[in-house]
This record gives sequence, C-alpha cells and structure tokens, in this order.
Amino acid sequence: MKQLTILAIIMCSVFTSVNVQKKKKQDQEAIKKMCGCYEVSFNFAETFEYSKDTSYIPSKVKHDRGLEWVELVEDSKNKIMLQHLLIVGKPTKPTVIKHWRQDWLFENQDLYSYNGNNTWKYLQLPKDAVKGQWTQKVYQVDDSPRYEGSSTWLHIDGKSFWENTSDAPLPRREYTKRSDYNITVRTNKHEIVANGWVHDQDNEKVIRTSDKEDVLLAEEKGVNNYVKVNDERCQAAQDWWKNNQQTWSIVRDKWTEILARNKNLTLKDKVQEKPLYRHLFAKSFSKEKKDIDMIVDAFVVD
Repeated sequence: MKQLTILAIIMCSVFTSVNVQKKKKQDQEAIKKMCGCYEVSFNFAETFEYSKDTSYIPSKVKHDRGLEWVELVEDSKNKIMLQHLLIVGKPTKPTVIKHWRQDWLFENQDLYSYNGNNTWKYLQLPKDAVKGQWTQKVYQVDDSPRYEGSSTWLHIDGKSFWENTSDAPLPRREYTKRSDYNITVRTNKHEIVANGWVHDQDNEKVIRTSDKEDVLLAEEKGVNNYVKVNDERCQAAQDWWKNNQQTWSIVRDKWTEILARNKNLTLKDKVQEKPLYRHLFAKSFSKEKKDIDMIVDAFVVD
C-alpha cells in the first residue's frame, strides 16, 4: 500500500509538471502571435470626469491609424522581447520610427512601479505570488522604463488574454498637453484574436501627492486594434531594424545594468535642454558604447 501511495504521488507530480509546461508553451505562443506587420487603429476617449473645477476641459477624443512592425528580438526560455517600429509617410518613401518595446518575463520577481515625478519604486515580489505568471515590462522609445505588471495568461473558450493594472507615467499624447494629473493607473488587456490582437485599456487619471490619498480626476477608455497584414508591407521597418539593432542593443544593455541595481530609480526630464530620446535619435549623436553610456548615466539621479 505504501508503494502504491508513493507511486501515486510521483505520477501526480509528473502529470502536474507536464500540464505546467503545456500551459507555459501556450503562453509563449500567445505572446509571439503579437509579432508581425499590422495596420493599427489607436482610439482613446475620456469617459467620466470627477473634477470639482467647473472650468475642467476633458481630453479630446483621439482616433489615429498607422502601420506597425513588431519584431521578435529575443525568444528564450523565460523571456520574450518584442520591439515595435512605426512606419509613417508615403509607401514609396516610408519613414521608420522606433516605437515602444515590451518584454515578457516568466515568474519574474523584480518589478519597478511608477510613483510619479519620474520616479520608479523597486519591488521584489514573493516567489509564490508570481507562480505561473508573466511580467510585461513596457519601455519608452529610448528604452527607459515606463510601466510593469505581473499577471497570468488565460486560455479559455478559445480565447487567449492577459490583464493587469499598474501605475504608469502620462502617455505622450497627454503629457505634452496636460499637467493637472501625474499618474495613469492603467488596466491593460492584451487579447489574441483571429485577425491579430487587441490592446484594450481602462485608464484612471490620478493626482498623487505625498502623504495624501490619490485623487481620481477622470477615467479613459482606449482600444488599439492590431490587424495582421502581409509582412512585405513592413519591409522598411525590417530593413531599418537590421541596420540599427546593434545600436539599440547597446542602449538596452546600459538600461539592464542600471535596472539590475534593484533600487529606486529617478530620471531627469532633460539634459542639455533635451529629453533622452532626442539625444539618442539625433543623427549627429555618437553610436559608440562609451557615449551612449555617458548620456544615459547623465539622466539617472543618484
């Protein structure tokens, strides 16, 4: 009887391990389905406002479209890296713009949580809290941190999706126009669909000050639809990445070194009156490692 019990335990353990690996493979396949060439529609609308100021003006409804290539930069056991490249201009003379990046880490315990004023708090999550989960780490166009969150990919009724709520800086479409709030509490849902994927967002515009409760200013709905098209339409972005990937590998390595310090991080808005992306994107800026390291270090507040 004792031998049967031990055998049952072993069989149960093997069965569980197989299921875990099968689930992880499903997760990886879902994440990598976000790669490729897409026609994208970007849609945002302020839905509810809570300001007590009668002169409050809500953000305008935004509708925009674009062609975007999502490059699979890394595909390893516990990490998948996707780089977004936006293609603008006439098809006969396209311009490629390095867009946002998303890294997916399996059972990651190290997290940077945005807390306003260009500051991110370092958090170490308990191992049990991230079991079976994937952290999505989102980065700015210059590969500096943006927001991060850990959740479980779900595969049910033929659907695959991941949903998480995390604090983030204001999006570019807002921070150049708005200064009446300083935190975006983002609920992001990534769902894989038949013709591509959907980035569904329910965002809160929050005023955060030290030693006070957060104040909810307004809520916002965002839906970005990524519709798969022939990869040939994004050839310009594929070529651009081949020619520029080495430079951005150096930039990523520098940020990896900074973030591996595992401590709170504060960044300057500007150095020499320019934000980081304007330094790195400038044609005259040196692509040598020592120069990239020096300018990134200049933005980090010790």
